[in-house]
Amino acid sequence: MVEPLAIKHHSLTGRINPKLMHEAFRAVKRNKGKAGVDQVSIEMYSKHLDQNLEALMRDLKQGTYQPRPVRRAYIDKGGGKLRPLGIPTVRDRVAQEVLRRLLSPLFEPLFHPDSYGFRPGRSCHLALERALEIWRQGHRHVLDADISGFFDKIPHQTIMRGLTNVVADGNILRLVERFLSAGVMEDGVVQSTTLGTPQGGVLSPLLANIALNFLDWHLDEQGFRCVRYADDFVVLCQTERQAKEAHAAVERFLESLGLSLSAEKTRVTTFRQGFAFLGFELTSYSAKMRMKSVEKFKNRIQELTVRNHNLDARQIGKINAVVRGVARYFGTHFSTCVHQFRDLDEWLRMRLRAMRLKRKSRAANCRIKIKHLRRVGCVFLSDYLQTRPNVRSRLFLPGGNSVCGHGNPRGKPGPGLARCGKSARR
Repeated sequence: MVEPLAIKHHSLTGRINPKLMHEAFRAVKRNKGKAGVDQVSIEMYSKHLDQNLEALMRDLKQGTYQPRPVRRAYIDKGGGKLRPLGIPTVRDRVAQEVLRRLLSPLFEPLFHPDSYGFRPGRSCHLALERALEIWRQGHRHVLDADISGFFDKIPHQTIMRGLTNVVADGNILRLVERFLSAGVMEDGVVQSTTLGTPQGGVLSPLLANIALNFLDWHLDEQGFRCVRYADDFVVLCQTERQAKEAHAAVERFLESLGLSLSAEKTRVTTFRQGFAFLGFELTSYSAKMRMKSVEKFKNRIQELTVRNHNLDARQIGKINAVVRGVARYFGTHFSTCVHQFRDLDEWLRMRLRAMRLKRKSRAANCRIKIKHLRRVGCVFLSDYLQTRPNVRSRLFLPGGNSVCGHGNPRGKPGPGLARCGKSARR
């Protein structure tokens, strides 16, 4: 496959108009988010919306816009690790959304087909399905790669090189440079940013795709099959030797971009051994929640089911939101999470009963039955499975053979689902 030819675009500033400004603000408002360093919330900004947008549009078109530093915040990654985020001001988020809407249509045709992160009509599930499709074509060996501190370490010149290949509007290029070098405020101190693009900005995912698009097409030219979602990617090969060659090729090319692979998290493996990708643990016979995802779900439920809280409608609503989010992500048509979901449902009911009775009791199952928990509004992971409890999709055997939940082949090759003779555990 040949990389699409980039066409230079010169007059993007002229496309900034009141309609685009209002569309950008509505998108920022839908995404919600907290205030930045100026402490101006979306509600405060919208009180004089027309005047604010008109002034912002004038600054963007005249090239006088100066973004504020982003406010540093952290989210828990699990295992005692924190992920740094940068929260821009509302005004900066609207400006970034304007730039994103101008740039995205130009770069979308140039991105590799196997790049799935933060692109219209694409998702994590499509990336996972693509990886499984390539596996079924005979690519059993995997380079499970992790870029060390990608969003914090990506050189600005790499991003700007990708931009200047397509964009010739100097005003737009200068605006992007200003956002990249706006700095970060933490504990009242502003730190300059000469590397990286802060996670949390509207523009950051697009800039990440622009930078890593070089890697996608380089691997394509070398004959490797790569599936990427933002900075998370896997290279699928037919032999172990090819996987090791891919490892060396990725290291060399990332070094030319000013990046490097994480030695601890990057490895050459196989589908038989399994590997983690986008929250799933993929093997040649299953696609289920990885242990880190299970622990994250349990930790969140434990926070919501403390025994000194009441199991009222408000608390049930919070618990249900977590359950639905996890179930809809992992309960896909290609996943094999049936038994995992059942075990987690049993654990969840134990937490709910202990919360209701204010103690853990062996008799709780008899005192508070499942139908009572459902009557008060509780939902469970198994309610959202897209496959029947005793059925597994024919996804995990080459040639279309299906495998039941107990690992037994059933039926003839071909599309569809197959039943397992063993009864399901309740």
